Amino acid sequence: MSIENDTMVQPRSEIKRMDRPAKQVLIVDDDPLIIRMLRNNLEKEGYGVKVANHGLQALEEVKVRKPNLIILDIMMPLLDGFKTARLLKFDKRFRDIPIIVLTSRATEGERKIGEQVGADEYLFKPFRPPQVLSVVKRYLDA
Repeated sequence: MSIENDTMVQPRSEIKRMDRPAKQVLIVDDDPLIIRMLRNNLEKEGYGVKVANHGLQALEEVKVRKPNLIILDIMMPLLDGFKTARLLKFDKRFRDIPIIVLTSRATEGERKIGEQVGADEYLFKPFRPPQVLSVVKRYLDA
């Protein structure tokens, strides 16, 4: 912040963030490295981030906070990403939340299952953060 004529003036980026609440992204993954990388990059872009480590935790988090977008891994304990996506997309309260599947399961069959359960995008690990941010922005900044 700078001081002009005894008045505090905030940079435009801070004003923009204060004018409207940050869009919320829920990261659902059981890999701490992936979570940290995604969280850091999303928060740098001004998004709010919540984390769930498996599908059951994701379902609870969505009910409590209803995020604007979900980044979802497939291979997780307790409830995998396909079942999680299916449960969310079949619930009218949550079906409009975009789901970006981010997975190392890169077969065409897996991609088709992702489409069938309602995934809006299907990205593969290893990933480049700018690629993921570009997809997130397409859904949230439109």
